[in-house]
Amino acid sequence: MRRRTLLAAGFGLAAAGATPAFAGGGHRVLHVRPGDSVQAAVDAVTGPGWTIVVHPGTYREVVDVPASAAELTLRGAVRDPRAAVIVYDNANGTQKPDGSGTYGTAGSATFTSAAPGLTVRDLTLANDWLRADHPDITGTQAVAACTYGDRTHFENVRLLAHQDTLFVETTALTAFDRQYFRSCYIEGDVDFVFGRATAVFEECHFHTLQRDVDFTPKGMVFAPSTARANPYGILAVRSRITSGAEDGAYKLARPWVPSYETTAWPSLVVRDSWIGPGIDPVAPYTNMREAYPWQTMRFGEYANSGPGAVISVPDNRPQLSAEQAATHTRRTYLGDWRPYARR
Repeated sequence: MRRRTLLAAGFGLAAAGATPAFAGGGHRVLHVRPGDSVQAAVDAVTGPGWTIVVHPGTYREVVDVPASAAELTLRGAVRDPRAAVIVYDNANGTQKPDGSGTYGTAGSATFTSAAPGLTVRDLTLANDWLRADHPDITGTQAVAACTYGDRTHFENVRLLAHQDTLFVETTALTAFDRQYFRSCYIEGDVDFVFGRATAVFEECHFHTLQRDVDFTPKGMVFAPSTARANPYGILAVRSRITSGAEDGAYKLARPWVPSYETTAWPSLVVRDSWIGPGIDPVAPYTNMREAYPWQTMRFGEYANSGPGAVISVPDNRPQLSAEQAATHTRRTYLGDWRPYARR
């Protein structure tokens, strides 16, 4: 299929299960090479501050980083994020091997982390489950990465899937966990950046996929589910949105108010970004449920450009004032945590 061809990318396929190699000299560094398992390396981590280096290859496995692996760095051995790929193909409706039911949305993730202080860089995380291959499955969410835990930092990472690519979650309904994504590429179709976390996307590239359906919208980029008590939800700044679909086929966002948290008050700000023609400029927002209209949510834009950012119906494009925009920055969202200062 298209995704499997893309992921092969000329690198060797790694079978999960082999033990990774430790670096010498007493350093807490593990190297994972084709034939090794990334999860085995994670399991070998005995405390905070470890580094796992993933060498070029395609690693077909599910990776779950526990909270005990605090301050973990997981990075590719080379700067090109296409070189090292972690991929699997579970969906919400995929049956678990033990017969206990289906995985659910969060459980479908190829990569999951609960570790505070996690850094991921120079990698591809993907879920290559395809609807066309599984017409019998109705739970078509298939997550590439599900991240929860404060101070999660992704840089130069490719996140590939279709529906629900990136789940920016929190450790609890009352937690305001912070996540920072810089120079990342994220593609999908339906709600492919979603969740409750305080999540900043800086200089990221969002790409909507072509989708073989005869209706529009074909999907939405963002679906925030911010807790009402949290002043900050998802922020996209100095980013761009492109599309492989026809003009106007996608919405910028819709609010997600989960059945388990009906007090949620989704928050999204897109600012200083280029929005391509794939986004409907006349009506860029829509509802997930009519009981929670997008107009009652905390949606705003500021100083965007591009054909998808044209304001033709002002009521459909809530714009921030300069004074309001000053409160929606990476610094206000992330507070005393400043991962952008380490560059």
